[in-house]
Amino acid sequence: MRLLIKSGRVVDPANRRDGIYDILLENAKIRKIAKNIRCVGAETIDAKGKLVMPGLVDMHVHLREPGREDKETIATGTLAALKGGITSVLAMPNTTPAIDCAENAQLLRRLIQKSAKANVFITGAVTKERRGQELTDIAKLKEEGAVAITDDGASVDSDGLFLEALKKAKENKLLVICHSEDKSLSNRGVVNLGIISTRTGLRGISSESEYKRVQRDIALAQEAKTAVHIAHVSCKESVEAIGAAKKRGLKVTAETAPHYFALTEDALLGFDTNMKVNPPLRSQEDVRAIKQGLKSGIIDAIASDHA
Repeated sequence: MRLLIKSGRVVDPANRRDGIYDILLENAKIRKIAKNIRCVGAETIDAKGKLVMPGLVDMHVHLREPGREDKETIATGTLAALKGGITSVLAMPNTTPAIDCAENAQLLRRLIQKSAKANVFITGAVTKERRGQELTDIAKLKEEGAVAITDDGASVDSDGLFLEALKKAKENKLLVICHSEDKSLSNRGVVNLGIISTRTGLRGISSESEYKRVQRDIALAQEAKTAVHIAHVSCKESVEAIGAAKKRGLKVTAETAPHYFALTEDALLGFDTNMKVNPPLRSQEDVRAIKQGLKSGIIDAIASDHA
């Protein structure tokens, strides 16, 4: 079977291609990318005015299975990803049970093999049950397919334990993904601390709860002489801390999510619970910093944090 995609804007960074091209596929494989391809008998798709690009990777999703299928399943989450042009996702380990041991990782891999519509890569938990008290067997998690470790949804509060985790991850050539939040500072808040929290009467979450933990995570990664990845960056001070670390040559990468540069805390004025996220939507100043961080390369990636 031959398929000809005509006149789309082909964006292919790996091959330094960005322009209007045709793409010819035979038996679901790309055979030719060029201008004005002619192929008699091929099914033709007019892609004029559309983007044609390799499948995207979302490096931060919550598929919820096993345990919270009322929220999401591997099948529904990966189908939604495909609808958005995303062909690979990295699943967070905050399932029930958490992906904190070889047996649970095996269970997740079986579920993925059975139900996934897109490529699913898995992460393992840093600590057992993600409680921040005892390290998981990181080597075993890698053996079972984990490509990174994280307690996403929670931060490891103990400096000593987190430093040990970073060292173990380095030994096993795994990346640590940080949910950088000091919950003693976020104080069970639900919106950004500031004028909107005052106007709505809702408990606020300070930016300090994020950026001070970002600073700590970077400092411990430096001590461990290993890389660290900061998830869902939401505030100006975090961008500044990450930028400063990169200038010092530290192995730090970061991601943000679309809502942190598309929306501000003002969206909470209508008490729409869809706008309640963690970290919270921040100020216009923070949004400007996130955008500049993306433009400058301080922030390396955009991930959905789909949940």
